Amino acid sequence: MEWILLLFLGLVAAILGSIMGLGGGIIVVPALMILSEYTTIISGITPQIAVGTSLLIMIFTGLSSTLAYLKQKTVDVKSALVFFIGSGPGALFGVWLNKDIEVDVFLIAFGAFIIVISFILMIRKHIKPLKRNTKGITRSYINEVGETVKYGYNPLIAILISFFVGMFSGLFGIGGGSLMVPAMIVLFAFPAHLAVATSMFMILLSAIISSFSHISLGNIDWYYAMALIPGAWFGGQLGAAINRRMSSEAVVILLRIFLVIIGIRLIYQGVSSL
Repeated sequence: MEWILLLFLGLVAAILGSIMGLGGGIIVVPALMILSEYTTIISGITPQIAVGTSLLIMIFTGLSSTLAYLKQKTVDVKSALVFFIGSGPGALFGVWLNKDIEVDVFLIAFGAFIIVISFILMIRKHIKPLKRNTKGITRSYINEVGETVKYGYNPLIAILISFFVGMFSGLFGIGGGSLMVPAMIVLFAFPAHLAVATSMFMILLSAIISSFSHISLGNIDWYYAMALIPGAWFGGQLGAAINRRMSSEAVVILLRIFLVIIGIRLIYQGVSSL
């Protein structure tokens, strides 16, 4: 029963994570915590185990999604590598922060973080992208209606932001996409489809760094991981295909709604366990 449940969880998490560029960890981590607390199907899940196992799964979700998005030519590989300069070290720092965190504090902090990100997405149209100096990077992309959209960023600012993205990835096991996608859309004027695809590639790189750190700390439940991986692989491919058929605005709206629901649920669970 638990294998079927985890296989389905990995599939759903990867589909939604791939569609919105989140990596799926934002579903896997709270799902494992909830199932461990309220059911007897899954047991022995601590925040550290949930995060470590989630990050391992995201390697497969990220690789599957990235391969699909590369075929669609929506991955800005150069920008992702620039972001990874910050997110890689940040991920290692996040793993270090995660090792002693309590369950209730973890859930409340995670939930509040997610709701803040949703609010930022809601007001994104009223926030002007950061101005780029002469050393900034400017790029262009042809969107789904054939229009050429310009976007860009200052590399130093992008690396600094990416460090904090990586830190939240290692701390919460979410891959960093829930922060990086809004940052790319709001601050750097990335088109939503491009932000999602580029985020999945960056998530792949960060997940590799973070998961190896968690493996060394013993924070992986290999039995549950083996059940989650097949769903994560096929879900990543399916999510990328669905994303291609959605408008950019629909992607953002879905992302906002989903983040609010998950955030409220996590805060409630954390407060009730105090």
